[in-house]
Amino acid sequence: MYTQMERWVCFSIGFVFLTSGIIKLIVSDFKTIFTNLGLPFPELTLFLIAFIEIACGMLITARMYIKQAAPPLILIMLGAIFLTKLPILSNGGLLSFAFEARLDIVMLILLLIIWRNNRVLS
Repeated sequence: MYTQMERWVCFSIGFVFLTSGIIKLIVSDFKTIFTNLGLPFPELTLFLIAFIEIACGMLITARMYIKQAAPPLILIMLGAIFLTKLPILSNGGLLSFAFEARLDIVMLILLLIIWRNNRVLS
């Protein structure tokens, strides 16, 4: 049985990843962003990340298969922090990094909590 807080956490995580995945597919600027990151096959990588965000976001929103849906999103968040936010730390300083990475860090923490919390997973 889920508590209200657990439901809101799952809904919030799902909302962020669903909107993020859909926007990645709709807005063409993301192709340029992924190309500039130096990722192999940037358009395919963009599509796969968007698909994973949408699919796993839907599963977490529905509170289904959380144990399987959270790890791919955790890896995406770690990649986002490593590839897009850590360079800000060296160029803009700690405060700029903290500001730019705030959503990524919060999402990473919430994903780890729902992945590890047995009550949410059962």
